Amino acid sequence: MQIVRTSEELALATGQLRRDGTLALVPTMGALHAGHMKLIEEARARANSVAASIFVNPLQFGANEDLGRYPRREAEDARMLEGAGCDLLWMPSITDIYPEGFATKIHVGGVSERWEGEARPGHFDGVATVVAKLLLSVRPDVALFGEKDFQQLAVIRAMVRDLAIPVAIAGIPTVREADGLALSSRNSYLSSEERAKALAIPKALSSARDAIKAGNPVAAALDASKQALTDAGFNKIDYLALVDADTLEPLGKPAGNMRLIAAATIGTTRLIDNVLV
Repeated sequence: MQIVRTSEELALATGQLRRDGTLALVPTMGALHAGHMKLIEEARARANSVAASIFVNPLQFGANEDLGRYPRREAEDARMLEGAGCDLLWMPSITDIYPEGFATKIHVGGVSERWEGEARPGHFDGVATVVAKLLLSVRPDVALFGEKDFQQLAVIRAMVRDLAIPVAIAGIPTVREADGLALSSRNSYLSSEERAKALAIPKALSSARDAIKAGNPVAAALDASKQALTDAGFNKIDYLALVDADTLEPLGKPAGNMRLIAAATIGTTRLIDNVLV
């Protein structure tokens, strides 16, 4: 696996990979886990060569969020990627992505406005801006993202469509621990007690899904699942909602393609999850 750190090195490396055939990109912020390795596996099935990026993007962290303590383990991440068959790892500096005088942000209206957009103002502007830069720098044929960050995936798809960036965006189903907890780099923040209580999120989503599919009123199903999170020890629930899977607009009754989405905090750790309905 080749490791590059500058845009100049990247251009040379990706040029060679593109000459060899199709190229897939897996953008990450590092602190890799089995979910990321699933993305690499899927990328290998979809393209001749696979590139990954590791960049902890400051634009998508709010003033009181965890940028400073976000886990960073460069050497371990590189070993994992190489073992998974990644061909190229790009680890740019902040100044390489945002050089002096950088003054552009990308705002995707509609799908970014609710949920994470309300709870984390400016977050999706940071996501859209950095993903656009990554895509335009690597120029992959396909880029892969996990469905755990479901709203993020919708924002990226809208941005790529609206800006006519020539790349296919693939969403890969959430990878979970054996007990059902969605894999996340932020799970490392959880104490053993909090880790056990965190299982209430996938359980609450599953319960709401089953209740809705059984014909119970959506509002009642959501209220019961929110209460279950509170009873489990979550100290803040930003949202637990049934939404249209394409527009992210809330649904008061079942209709079309649907997702249940949730974000809640236990201790000091904020977790998100979603399930298909």
